[in-house]
Amino acid sequence: MLRSGGLDPDRVRRVIEDALTEDLGPEVLDVTSVATIAADQTDTADLVARAGGVVAGLAVAAAVFETVAEVAVGAPEDGAGAVEVSVLAADGERVARGDVLATVTGPTRLLLTAERTALNLLCRMSGVATHTRAWADALAGTKAMVLDTRKTTPGLRTLEKYAVRAGGGTNKRMGLYDVAMIKDNHKLAAGGVAAAYRRVREAFPLVPVQVEVTTVAEAVEAVEAGADFLLCDNMTPAVLTEVVAAVGDRAELEATGGLTLEVAGEYAATGVDYLSVGALTHSSPVLDVAMDLRRR
Repeated sequence: MLRSGGLDPDRVRRVIEDALTEDLGPEVLDVTSVATIAADQTDTADLVARAGGVVAGLAVAAAVFETVAEVAVGAPEDGAGAVEVSVLAADGERVARGDVLATVTGPTRLLLTAERTALNLLCRMSGVATHTRAWADALAGTKAMVLDTRKTTPGLRTLEKYAVRAGGGTNKRMGLYDVAMIKDNHKLAAGGVAAAYRRVREAFPLVPVQVEVTTVAEAVEAVEAGADFLLCDNMTPAVLTEVVAAVGDRAELEATGGLTLEVAGEYAATGVDYLSVGALTHSSPVLDVAMDLRRR
C-alpha cells in the first residue's frame, strides 16, 4: 500500500521507528498497557473521524500497528501478536464526522501502545490533505495549480508531501538535491541572475533550474538567460499580469509569497501556472481522528 501511493516503505518505517522511540523509550515499553491489560486479551478498535475533511496516511497508520506488533515489550511471544488492519476509506477521499476510516484487531496491549503514534501521523497527514484540497478547490476552473514548498516538519517531509498530493496539490521539489532554485541571496553572491544561472548550468547541466524574480525586468532577464521556470516573489496581481505578458510561453510562472485562500482566485486569474503555499505544510491544522475500542 505504501509503495503504490508513492511512499518509500523503508523511509516510512524509519519515521515510524523514530516516533515510537519517543513514546516507548529505551525499553520499548508501554507501562500502563502492560500493567493493566492481560497479554492474551484481544479487541477490535475503530479509527473514527471526529471532523470532516480529506483523509491521508491510512497505510502509514496501518504500518504503525504492524511495527508495534514486531517490537513492543509485552507482546505475546507465541505468534499471537499480529494485528489485522482493515482500511475502509481511501487517501484523498472526503470523510465526514463519525466515519470509520479503518478497523484494527489484535492484542489490546498492542492496539493501545500504537494508538497515539498512528493517530499523530494520520491526523497530521489528513490535516495537510484537507488544507490542500481547500486550495485546489479555490483554483478550480483556472489553469493554476497549488504547489508545496520545503517548509515542512523536519523528518516528515516525505509524508507531508504525499499528503499534499492526496489533497489535490503538486509537489515542487523534495530537497536541495533534485532542483536548483536560484534565490535572491544566490543572485547577490554570484553577481546577478544571468551569472547565477550560467554557473548552475555549467555545474549541473541536467538538473532543472528555477529562478526567483521580483520585477518584470528581472523576469525578462532570467528567461533571456535560459530559465524556463520563474518564481515571482511577492508580486501584486497587477505586476504578475505584466510578467505573464512579458514572458509569454517562454517559462512556467509561479506566484509565491504571502498568498491566502481569499486572494487565490485573483492571483490565478493573472495567468500564472502555479501558486506555491508554504502554509500547506507549516500551518495546516490536524484533522481530528480518534481510536475507539469497541464495547464488549
